[in-house]
Amino acid sequence: RATTSFGRLSTSSDRSSTSTRCRKLRSGKIPPVLRLSATIITLNEAEHIGAAIDSVAWADEIVVVDSGSTDGTTEVARARGATVLTREWSGYVDQKNFAAERASHDWIFSLDADERATPALAAEIRAVLTAGPTAHAYRIARVTFHLGRWLRTTDFYPDSQTRLYDRRAARWRGKHVHESVTADGPIGQLSEEIQHYSYRDLRDHLDRINHYTSLAARQMHEAGRRAGLLDLLVHPPAAFLRNFVLRRGFLDGEVGLTLSLVNAYAVFVKFAKLWELQRSPEPRVPNPESTG
Repeated sequence: RATTSFGRLSTSSDRSSTSTRCRKLRSGKIPPVLRLSATIITLNEAEHIGAAIDSVAWADEIVVVDSGSTDGTTEVARARGATVLTREWSGYVDQKNFAAERASHDWIFSLDADERATPALAAEIRAVLTAGPTAHAYRIARVTFHLGRWLRTTDFYPDSQTRLYDRRAARWRGKHVHESVTADGPIGQLSEEIQHYSYRDLRDHLDRINHYTSLAARQMHEAGRRAGLLDLLVHPPAAFLRNFVLRRGFLDGEVGLTLSLVNAYAVFVKFAKLWELQRSPEPRVPNPESTG
């Protein structure tokens, strides 16, 4: 079932939290039990959505906002006990804020369909909510599985994401890409990780680079950023050195080298697309009659 209580797992951190609550009970200051809604936005995620929902089955509620899937995503989600809402796509930020607004509880754990909450993370989140949060939102490291291994080098790690938050004091903000939660108060850091199954293979990775660099270039252009020769010459090599040396990609051997080069390529493509936009903000379609 997707709607359950927090009372299933028992760890040393839970016992510590229970002791804290007992002390507060004796002092007459016990806080109310906080309930949690897990939210997921989807579009044709039948491959992933079942495992994603299973990983947050400990939440009090699971809300899936789907934007028109045709592959059975919504059927899988309903079969897992999630509340499924259908809404036309309006952008990452708007969809995620809509999911939070439609949730029954103020504390939100936002998960992407290709992500999983580990049992250790579930226990840590439960402990935070049981003891009483000391922040309005919490960042969580995200570890990606790609090219046959968990990546803890290059720009792929720790890739911290603010995913646990109180919707009364925090919300999603951003524009075309790199959306994030911003809070009106302190943001804490959890010690456990979200698991990320982002790419099937390098081809899928490169396809996504093409998509997201277009969004990033458009966002930069609308913010007034412009690209020149130095951007094309300097930023990609700098990205490679950051990934391979500073963020220890060399420790992952051929995989680290490959991903460092791919990340540098993504930076080049982003600035190349920005350069193209400043020359012609609207895409031009050639006139067939003018070609030889």
